Amino acid sequence: MQPMPQPPSRHSASPLELDGSVWFQSGAQTLGGAARMALLAAIRDTGSITGAAKTVGMSYKAAWDAIDAMNNLAGVALVIRAAGGKGGGGTTLTPRALRLIETFALIEHEHRKFIERASQAIEGFAPDWELIGRLSMKTSARNQLYGKVVALQRGAVNDEVTLALPGGQTIVALLTSDSTAALGLSEGVAVFALIKASWVMLLTHDEAGDEAGFTLSARNQLQGTVASVKRGAVNAEVTLALDDSTVIAAVVTNASVDALALAPGQRATAVFKASSVILGVND
Repeated sequence: MQPMPQPPSRHSASPLELDGSVWFQSGAQTLGGAARMALLAAIRDTGSITGAAKTVGMSYKAAWDAIDAMNNLAGVALVIRAAGGKGGGGTTLTPRALRLIETFALIEHEHRKFIERASQAIEGFAPDWELIGRLSMKTSARNQLYGKVVALQRGAVNDEVTLALPGGQTIVALLTSDSTAALGLSEGVAVFALIKASWVMLLTHDEAGDEAGFTLSARNQLQGTVASVKRGAVNAEVTLALDDSTVIAAVVTNASVDALALAPGQRATAVFKASSVILGVND
C-alpha cells in the first residue's frame, strides 16, 4: 500500500488531503489493484465477461487482457471461461480468486482506516508541503531566495515583478509578459528567485554608513553583513547575511576581496540587475 499526499496547486484553494491505493505485488510484478479486483468481483456477480466489463467500464478485450495477465501472474487459474462463444458461455471464478477478492476487501478496509487516522496528522500541513517542495528543488544557481509578489507592473513586452523577502527587503525581476502569464503571477503568489552568484556585485559601506558614493542603475541592492569569505585560487565566494534566515552569495576575485577589505561582520550591499533574476513557482 502507498499513501500519497497530494501537493496543493497554487491555482486551487482546496485543502490538502491524504490519499492512497492498495495493490497485490510479488517481487517486481503487480498482480492487480482496485480496478482488477473490481473486475473479478463483477465476474463473480454477473457470471460473464461481457457483463463484468460493462459493470467496471472496460472493453471486452481489455477485460480479457486483464484476466490473462492475472492468471499468468498468479501462477494458477483465477477465471475459468466455459465454452459457448463470445458472451455466450458462463464464466466462473476459482476458489483462489474468491479468496483474493475477500482478502483485498479486508486489506482495503484497513487501509482506508489508516488513511483516515493519518489524515488527522496533516491538518495545516500545506505550508510544510510547499517548503518540502522548495527544499527538494535542484538548480545550478547558487542563490535561491523565497518571497511573495507584492507588486506587478505590466508592460507591452516585459513585466516588472517585485518580491518581498522574509526579512522585508525586496527583489525586482524583469521578465516577459508571456512568462508572467505562464507562471500565474499576481500579488500574493509565493515564488522563488534564482540568481547566479557570478551575477552579484558587492559594495561596501563607509564609516557614515553610506555606500561608497555610487549611484547605480541596477534595481536590486540588498543590504547585509558579510557572513563568510571562502577564497579559491583566483576567485572567492562571499556570503552576505540579509537577515536571520536569508543569505545571498557573490563570486568576486580575490583582488576585489582585498580591495574592499571584505571580512565577516562587515556591512555590504549585494547588487544585481532585475534581468538577472529568474523566477519560479511550485506547481
